[in-house]
Amino acid sequence: MTIRATKAAYVALLLLTAIGYLWGLFRNGFANEYYAAAVQAGAISWKAWFFAAFDAPGFITVDKTPGALWVMGLSARLFGFSSWSMLLPQALMGVGTVALLYACVRRWFSAPAALLAGVIMAVTPVSVLMFRFNNPDALLVLLLTSAAYAVTRAISSEHHPARWMVLAGALVGFAFLTKMTQAFLVLPALAFAYLLAGRKGVWVRVRNTALAGIAMVLGGGWWIAIVELMPASARPYIGGSRTNSIVELALGYNGLSRLSGSAARSGPGAEATGLQRLLDPEYAGQILWLLPVALISAVALLVMRGGRGARGAVAQQAAFGAGVDRSGRRAFVVLWAGWLVVTGAVFVLMDGTVHSYYMIALAPPIAALSGAGLVLLWSRRDELIARAALSGGALLTAGISFGLLSRASTGALPYAVLTIGVLAAGLLLVNSSQFRVLTAGLLVGTALAGPLTYSIQTISVRKGGTMPTAGPTSSSGGGRSGALISGTATSQVPAELTALLDGASGYTWAAAAVSAHTAAPLELATGRPVIAIGGFNGTNPTPTLTDFQHLIASNQIRYFIDGVSLPNAIATWVRTTYQPTTISGTTVYDLTSPTPT
Repeated sequence: MTIRATKAAYVALLLLTAIGYLWGLFRNGFANEYYAAAVQAGAISWKAWFFAAFDAPGFITVDKTPGALWVMGLSARLFGFSSWSMLLPQALMGVGTVALLYACVRRWFSAPAALLAGVIMAVTPVSVLMFRFNNPDALLVLLLTSAAYAVTRAISSEHHPARWMVLAGALVGFAFLTKMTQAFLVLPALAFAYLLAGRKGVWVRVRNTALAGIAMVLGGGWWIAIVELMPASARPYIGGSRTNSIVELALGYNGLSRLSGSAARSGPGAEATGLQRLLDPEYAGQILWLLPVALISAVALLVMRGGRGARGAVAQQAAFGAGVDRSGRRAFVVLWAGWLVVTGAVFVLMDGTVHSYYMIALAPPIAALSGAGLVLLWSRRDELIARAALSGGALLTAGISFGLLSRASTGALPYAVLTIGVLAAGLLLVNSSQFRVLTAGLLVGTALAGPLTYSIQTISVRKGGTMPTAGPTSSSGGGRSGALISGTATSQVPAELTALLDGASGYTWAAAAVSAHTAAPLELATGRPVIAIGGFNGTNPTPTLTDFQHLIASNQIRYFIDGVSLPNAIATWVRTTYQPTTISGTTVYDLTSPTPT
């Protein structure tokens, strides 16, 4: 490709990615209403923004660190709080991730390899889902891909590798402030890649890696230190923790308990551990499409060397570009395959809470390895081993696509994709120059048809709730794309109830409700703060009954919304102390009017 053609293709890739991620973005509404309520609170109060509080007065935080909410909150402050202003930065993060992945691959491989990697990243169904959603995973993946780019630059830098490694460490640190310990799963791959292939001496590489570690601790630790050292009375309660501690939240609820299963399990694959988790239709539909190709590519990139003679040199440059060295290619595989294997192993073996959308963390390494490996194998297709690898990859991909598409479609599409894959495999084995363009087109079609179909379906329907899945709503788990679990969607909050809470303007909190599942839609529908008793699922030990009674006595809460049948001392006390009123099917207690004795 000429330089002009490469630039045009790159711009087209980013433009089409932006269109796809922004198209009909309003359709998802407030997406995950738990985080949307926190974004709304942050748009009202800087204190709530800094601590990632669920409500503007800052009674309790969400159960994550605030990185992603900071970005969405700033957008809401700039454009006014709405579904669009909240989700816009998420979509732009997707475009940025594709751009950075292209840059990572392009450092060592040809433009076609980088473009193919970018396309695969852009159309991976779970990428399309999460970059149009308000969960922290979008920013997490952008930051980790940025860290991978920084390490890539450090490896090839003659003069400033330390600066790039420090940047990589700081990015991982901020990723920790986005989704806590999941950010650390890429550390072995980043560190080993640089230690293996950095241009400086061994001790300089060790020093630079240590500097990256210090930058990581500072990048993620400053906020943790502030929250942990601040008196509890001066900040919100740390949602998700049992002891009001951000360290406990990071290392316990969002750390070791996710691996060990000591936390309550949730998600369709929570009971199944091992590789069979990835074969669950809900998980497979998010990420499995090109996973075998990525693994085949990693092996090919490691074992295949430059061909002999002029023809081999041409093939070498077609795959890798000019000026690339073998140690750089080896570091590329260590970085991306290490990311894929370590993160993937944790996801399939973890015995605690796991959700299928976590699989977005596997999308960058799958895309990078597949793009580079497929172009390498194609450039070496005159060799039997390369043709066999391409044929095997085509058949595996076609089989996976057929299985997944068959679950969601009764039409001809699954059979068409399977036929394309078989034809591509057959033509590769024949290896006729007459069918070179046709074979390449069939290979690309086999690789992209399945995930692109799921991605289009993801864009075309509403995705919301706490456990969204990419793909058609008729697929396994598709019904999970509704509202908050056991709660009420914002659009379903009765107008009479909205008007009632709107009238509670003289109170710190218009109402209180057990769990965020009930409180979030009320907060979003009215714009009034609502206390989520017990936090996300109603099990956090705050507020105590004494605390709640004090808030009522000081005229800070007007109503109690009785919407969840969880055993709760506060709900029991309210039911026995105040007279219920039914408003559009919702039981409401006016906390200013006790039941006459």
